[in-house]
Amino acid sequence: MHELSVTQSLFDIVLEQAKKSGAKKVAGINVVIGAMTGIVGDSVGFYLDFLRKDTIVEGAALNIKIIASRALCRQCGKEFELKEFDWRCPECSGTSLEITGGKELFVESIEVE
Repeated sequence: MHELSVTQSLFDIVLEQAKKSGAKKVAGINVVIGAMTGIVGDSVGFYLDFLRKDTIVEGAALNIKIIASRALCRQCGKEFELKEFDWRCPECSGTSLEITGGKELFVESIEVE
């Protein structure tokens, strides 16, 4: 259910930026979502369809790029993609990790007419 508030925030950003640029219509929305956010892309699309009715965003294509969860091992320096249940470094089996990807959530760009 938290996708509704997230989608509302994304929608507000798109609407604000489109209006600032003087756009008459938004043709596309490009969003980046990290795998660790727990945000479900299909739910964002569902809520966006509801929110954009009768606005300049109605009919805009929604493109979502998912960023994989990544980490950097603090012991050996290897960067790697995290597996769901195994958060050990594949190189040295270290568990002291710095998360380097997967927490992103932002509007990357907006296509306007």
